[in-house]
Amino acid sequence: MIAPVGPEGAGLLAALHAGGIGEAGPAWDEAAFASLLAVPGRIALVASGAEGPLGFVLLGRAVDEAEIITLAVLAGARRRGIGRALVAEAASHAAAAGATRLFLEVAEDNAAALALYDAAGFVPVGRRRGYYGRETGAVDARVLALALTPSCGA
Repeated sequence: MIAPVGPEGAGLLAALHAGGIGEAGPAWDEAAFASLLAVPGRIALVASGAEGPLGFVLLGRAVDEAEIITLAVLAGARRRGIGRALVAEAASHAAAAGATRLFLEVAEDNAAALALYDAAGFVPVGRRRGYYGRETGAVDARVLALALTPSCGA
């Protein structure tokens, strides 16, 4: 089941982010999520199973464009289609709200995420040099986009 969560769910999102982001970057805290969700056009969609919340996607929309701001799935819940379901729900939600393209940035060393977005139909549209800081040095981000239609569901 995937359901929206507002600013009141900031603590849950911070916990899911910490448990799901892993080595991909620093986890965001509750205050960061509360602030992000206070912006009009932003929504978090949380995926839950019998064992409770398993992951989420944070989506932003402005006019006719949307962006996946972050997506995290708990390490123990990966490879079960949760990320794919969250991306599809984000695309569907964005299209229903009037967005015609869905964007995201992903570290070029994140093979699992790149495979997920490729399978969902995202295509490269740009690159941000040195966007992600790592202990071993900066990593470029690939900017990906997905064309949306009113009936889209990636």
